[in-house]
Amino acid sequence: MATTDDERERLLDKLTPEARAALLTGASTWRTRAEPAIGLREVVMSDGPAGVRGESWDERDTSALLPSPSALAATWDEDLVAELGGLLAAEARRKGVDVLLAPALNLHRSPLAGRHFECFSEDPLLTGRIGAALIRGVQAHGIAATAKHYVANDSETDRLTVDVRVGARALREVYLAPFEAAVAAGVRVVMAAYNGVNGASMAASPLLTEPLKGEWGFTGVVVSDWGAVTSTADTARAGLDLVMPGPSEVWGAALARAVAAGEVPPEAVDDKVRRLLRLAGWTGALGPRPTTTALQHRSDEGELLRRAAAAGAVLLADRGLLPLDPDRLGTVAVIGAHAAATRTAGGGSSAVFPHEEVSVLDGLRAALAGRARIVHAPGPAPAGPPPPLAPGLCADPRTGAPGLLLRVLDPSGAELHAEHRLSGRQLEPPCGPDAHTVEISALLRPTVTGEWTLGIGGFGRLTLVLDGRTLLDEDAPRHTDDPAVVHVNPPVRTVTARLEADRPALLVTRRTLAPDTGRAVVVTAAPPADDPAAAIREAARAAARADAAVVVVGTTAHDESEGADRTCLALGPQQDALVRAVAAANPRTAAVVNSGGPVELPWRDDVAAVLLAWFPGQQGGAGVADVLVGRHEPGGRLPTTWPAALTDAPVTDTVPRDGRLRYDEGLHVGHRGWLRDGRAPAYWFGHGLGYTTWEYEELTAPGDVPAGTPFTVRVRVRNTGGRPGREVVQVYLARPGADVEYPVRWLAGYAAVRADPGRTATAAVTVPAEALRHWCEGYGWRVEPGACSVLAGRCAGELPLRAEVRVLPPG
Repeated sequence: MATTDDERERLLDKLTPEARAALLTGASTWRTRAEPAIGLREVVMSDGPAGVRGESWDERDTSALLPSPSALAATWDEDLVAELGGLLAAEARRKGVDVLLAPALNLHRSPLAGRHFECFSEDPLLTGRIGAALIRGVQAHGIAATAKHYVANDSETDRLTVDVRVGARALREVYLAPFEAAVAAGVRVVMAAYNGVNGASMAASPLLTEPLKGEWGFTGVVVSDWGAVTSTADTARAGLDLVMPGPSEVWGAALARAVAAGEVPPEAVDDKVRRLLRLAGWTGALGPRPTTTALQHRSDEGELLRRAAAAGAVLLADRGLLPLDPDRLGTVAVIGAHAAATRTAGGGSSAVFPHEEVSVLDGLRAALAGRARIVHAPGPAPAGPPPPLAPGLCADPRTGAPGLLLRVLDPSGAELHAEHRLSGRQLEPPCGPDAHTVEISALLRPTVTGEWTLGIGGFGRLTLVLDGRTLLDEDAPRHTDDPAVVHVNPPVRTVTARLEADRPALLVTRRTLAPDTGRAVVVTAAPPADDPAAAIREAARAAARADAAVVVVGTTAHDESEGADRTCLALGPQQDALVRAVAAANPRTAAVVNSGGPVELPWRDDVAAVLLAWFPGQQGGAGVADVLVGRHEPGGRLPTTWPAALTDAPVTDTVPRDGRLRYDEGLHVGHRGWLRDGRAPAYWFGHGLGYTTWEYEELTAPGDVPAGTPFTVRVRVRNTGGRPGREVVQVYLARPGADVEYPVRWLAGYAAVRADPGRTATAAVTVPAEALRHWCEGYGWRVEPGACSVLAGRCAGELPLRAEVRVLPPG
């Protein structure tokens, strides 16, 4: 039930100072504290943004998996994103979650950022609009969304301690802008980031007060990132409201003592409690939990996710191959390890166990069933650590059921708990206070003979025993405080052992639960890799015998994951050689790229088509197949600029120097930096082809624009191709010769239109008043009068239409 200001004041009056302070730290990893005296239950939170995990990280508790946020931004479709937000809300309700920790509104500042896939875009306007749409979709159903990570948390290297140094104007116009849009959309929670900005940690930053709570009028809760708060008085005096996870020794009783000692004003604590009560009232935590049956399940979930995967797919290049005509295909070669095991999501705290996963190979088999024969050639095995044990490779040694046996042992080795599990990735094994060791055992069922790679991950004492032989027994000391590494993606130690096909072998792994080493245990196994050169030759032979080839390449969990930035954008010599060999064998080759962020495509001119699938979610293979065979137009446009080579990119640095990461590029992020430097990327921000062609015919704009007011421009386009289509019309502004420094041009608005062949459509694009303002330190927002160019086209590098407007002085 919602609460009024007067009702919240009455509840606040019932709480002692100690009780008020106690409410401001979590009760557990995902729950706030309950207070029965005022009818307050716990508020439950869960990680997002591509799915709702809930409170447990258990492969048996599956979740709907959406395309990655970079794929959602590639749709440039706010209605679709809001609809997907509604699906996330339904999942949250199903899992008993009140607050979804999404969306992430940080920017694609550097293509090396490890969490690139979890953020929307390089552009503050696009990020703000897509983020606001997701927030509206989630919150329309009574689930609170969280704008994170406030602010300038745009890379992973030293993210717990890095101090980002960014100028006031760039901070306001670029990095804070998406969060301002989130507040305007009514977001209920904002998460303070780990990093510092300009000398202050975000948990104690003045930015939590101004502009967030003051100028923008944010009335919700500011929550810490998990484990980010390490001090009491300074963070409590700042705008932070809630410390997670709990229980916490930093706030709680320590906060009550700081108030009693005069170090923290009691009014500051009262304001935080009011905000928490406001959130609790809105989510129903001050009354019975909502039971909106309409949100329990979406019967069209699979279709929605399939449609979303296709809508975000970006056709980067096409030389007449796509869409494939099923009636003219006898055999299609589907090539690559990523074709059969398409990576559907990025790694880290955002990962969920999906309800299902449809690979590109699965999708094409279904799309062409009864019409064309599919031949699969895997090519070289992906680089990186072996995958976690899966049921198809092993059996529970007690029951023989597919999967493995998890046991928790006390210090004497006695069994405290045992259960059947399905995955070698155990991030939250059920450990009580007497737990000393986690044991994972499995009866391996090798499919081929040779040297297998076996591994165990985690911190503490690790042992790996195969058929009674100890192959690994060593300490893995904890080397980091990053929760993404300690609790989600710990390092894996590997050994090799010869296994015989169809001869079972008993694998027993153990990890000692040393203090402060987390609970995660990961057990992996991989068969002997084929000779890469031979695998490439076999793939080329399969392609040569086919009417068309689809080769799927991409990144691995080792490349793109929370907790580390990438060091390069290369897919590796084996994947590049695979694409080149397949293209040489069959000129009718389409390359599908399975990554969450930019990668180098040195063979892009050798293939007939390049389709970017992103991390497309659980129905990704079906959505990609729909695009390849023409059931769905590729709807995506790039939300970030793709370099031909990393060395071309204007901004690449993610590594701090002396603890500081300097944003010296200022306003010139993404395509703005490319334009400033006069460089041409492989593919511009906003680029993306459909299955028809468009001519930009006319741009109309008002002659005069009063400062501080929005204005509308109209762009007429004609479908000059042979199919109906959708075009994303983009409008940019430029102010050459102005007294104030501006980017060469910047995105100011966009709108999508549809038209049949030969017909025209007119896009009405609203340019918000904020697009013309600039931040002047010491004075605030200002608008410079004078000439302004309005440009329209299909991407940042292709803007054929231009008009001039005159910005009038304010007043």
